[in-house]
Amino acid sequence: MKHNERADEPDKRVLRREILTVRNKLTADDVRESTAALARRALGLPELTHARTVAAYVSVGSEPGTLALLDALRARGVRVLLPALLPDNDLDWGAYAGQGSLARVRHGGRMALLEPAGERLGPDAVTGADAVLLPGLAVDARGMRLGRGGGSYDRVLARLERAGAHPALVVLLYDSEVVERVPAEPHDRPVHAVVTPSGVRRFR
Repeated sequence: MKHNERADEPDKRVLRREILTVRNKLTADDVRESTAALARRALGLPELTHARTVAAYVSVGSEPGTLALLDALRARGVRVLLPALLPDNDLDWGAYAGQGSLARVRHGGRMALLEPAGERLGPDAVTGADAVLLPGLAVDARGMRLGRGGGSYDRVLARLERAGAHPALVVLLYDSEVVERVPAEPHDRPVHAVVTPSGVRRFR
């Protein structure tokens, strides 16, 4: 590959910083409104309508809100798995049993995360999910996702691939975070759909 072939692609760090700057300006009302709209849109996805087990996550801070969606899935009888961050940045999983089952956990100097307080099911539990909801900062026209850079979900996707598991991969974002191009590396995998407050876009 020529040295300057990717010169027109924005640097991942710069893009992350730009998106987080915009997110950090959102008010609590902005986040609350988008949470309800995201839940409505996501619940209409066939991939979630037919799912028996969904691996998801609990949004924190100004992330697109997920709790309304988690509660609605659970009310449908869906088994919802939530991640717990391990010291090496890999993810263990536990079942979601309502908002009272979440514990606030601080990992080093990072923002505190809400994690399942109950039994740990092991990192391979995600391979039994019919759909996986992935956090992200942006997704592009190819379905390539920009994560926060910790690598936890790269490990999840690699684990799914090794297991021959093919769940639907869905990212929840704000409308402005669907962009033309995200810098991609050879190990990056496209997602199948992005849900924003105003709609759904598919990349199959």
